[in-house]
Amino acid sequence: MPPAPNQPQIVALIVAAGRGVRAGGGLPKQYRSIGGKAILARTARLFLDHPRVSAVAVVIHPDDASLYEQAMQTEAGLLSPVMGGITRQASVLNGLAALAKLEPEAILIHDAVRPFASSALIARVIDALETHDAVLAASPVTDTLKRADAEGFVGDTVRRDGLFAAETPQGFRFASILDAHRRAAAAGVEATDDAALAEWADIPVKLVTGARTNIKLTSPEDIEMADARLTAEALLLHGETRVGTGYDVHPFTDGDGVWLGGIKIPYHQTLAGHSDADVALHALTDALLGALADGDIGSHFPPSDPQWRGASSDRFLAHAVERVRQRGGTVVHLDLAIVAEAPKIGPHRDAMRARIAEIAVVSIDRVGVKATTNEKLGFVGRGEGIAAIATATIRLPFEAPR
Repeated sequence: MPPAPNQPQIVALIVAAGRGVRAGGGLPKQYRSIGGKAILARTARLFLDHPRVSAVAVVIHPDDASLYEQAMQTEAGLLSPVMGGITRQASVLNGLAALAKLEPEAILIHDAVRPFASSALIARVIDALETHDAVLAASPVTDTLKRADAEGFVGDTVRRDGLFAAETPQGFRFASILDAHRRAAAAGVEATDDAALAEWADIPVKLVTGARTNIKLTSPEDIEMADARLTAEALLLHGETRVGTGYDVHPFTDGDGVWLGGIKIPYHQTLAGHSDADVALHALTDALLGALADGDIGSHFPPSDPQWRGASSDRFLAHAVERVRQRGGTVVHLDLAIVAEAPKIGPHRDAMRARIAEIAVVSIDRVGVKATTNEKLGFVGRGEGIAAIATATIRLPFEAPR
């Protein structure tokens, strides 16, 4: 279950205090619109929607308060904006100081003009933070690099072996990066990004795989290209909405707990099945596969295959979500009804929603979980098992009928 709002574990800081207007439009580029929405709003939404991020704050220029309010008026859930400093480094330090009162364990620092960072990329950085104090998302350099001489001619070719292009988000243990920023400010040390500052402070920085789509929008051409891309995607994604349903049932057997919705509920029995018999996740998996017209859970994970014996059902749901993404689609909403006399579902409802949201990489407000009894009727009413009914709504690029 996600941490309580007043006790965030992982926070995100969006750095948006720059005043550059090179990208045109008479506005700082983070307030330019792409696909009908401000770049900054799109960037912030990535972290607001991520199930593993507890709080999101934005550092802005003091002169941009009205621009910020206009751009973010529909983005509920943000902390109050923090006023930036003269340099990016000073702005980050201001943001860290403002977030210190929340006592977070870790922080993700992200450029406002990188609106295409994916949920999977954010998750990779968070995963690496479990064992490292500083994490840098980066992609290997693939272009041939040239060093110019003073006259503007090629001086030499730079070997690209071991070279990476730094991206954001960059993740850090909060106390470590706050201390590094404070020491750098006192020493007058300037770094080009937060990972470089961590290097200066002798904090080992772990590289994780970045994403080439995670571009930084800098020039007018960048913004025009991003706008065209999002406009085209919107036309496709809104072209076809599909709904699928799923149903599953498993009987009780001897055990010490029931897996439901990705969490284990203590109980004097367990559900019998080839995998962990999570009837809720099985129904959701079938609902997604049904919306895709892509078979059912049995065709993708045959119970006759020994590799799935005792398997965790989150793998099945994640597979179905990935099948949606492979088709260029997105998961819009997941709804689940659990039919059981026992155990009680209510006390675990929000934990289930949070876990399902995490597996499906959607925000928790896109997951519904309900529970009911069967009024003592049938096998469920006799306490012999649990049933689940699921509905999945997805959006796919439009395809003309064949």
